[in-house]
Amino acid sequence: MASPSGEQLIRHFSQSNVAGPGQGDVAALLRRVADSLDELGDVQVQDITFHSEVTGGEDDLTMTVYYDREPRRR
Repeated sequence: MASPSGEQLIRHFSQSNVAGPGQGDVAALLRRVADSLDELGDVQVQDITFHSEVTGGEDDLTMTVYYDREPRRR
């Protein structure tokens, strides 16, 4: 989607697991991100980043999804 100035607009959201037991569960985080994408509907995902930060307990995980509201190409 282009802005009035012609620049490309990309939206994003970030998600992490709740701090505490299970915060390092990669599969749980992937499921949460997939559920969020389903809620957005038909969008074009431009990029997904994954970040892991070492903590005193389990790793603190974050995923950021960059997307465009335009329907995805098929």
